[in-house]
Amino acid sequence: MGDRHPSVESIIQFFDSAHLPEHLASVATKFENLKDDLLTDIAEDTPEVTAGFRKLLEAKDCFVRAAVAAKKQVGELVQDVTE
Repeated sequence: MGDRHPSVESIIQFFDSAHLPEHLASVATKFENLKDDLLTDIAEDTPEVTAGFRKLLEAKDCFVRAAVAAKKQVGELVQDVTE
């Protein structure tokens, strides 16, 4: 990082998935890889690029939250069965 427009830099930093547990990182990594591909394919930072990365980040966050909810539901089902 560091060679892109500050507006792009400020968004793409949030695609890092290394800090997440494995079940969440497996979802987030797909978006991280897409972000990397897009940064390679689209060299010019325009307002549309910034907006696109913002929306991609929003989508990543939604899918990670969905994975959190799914894991919670599985845990609740296991608890119900074992009680």
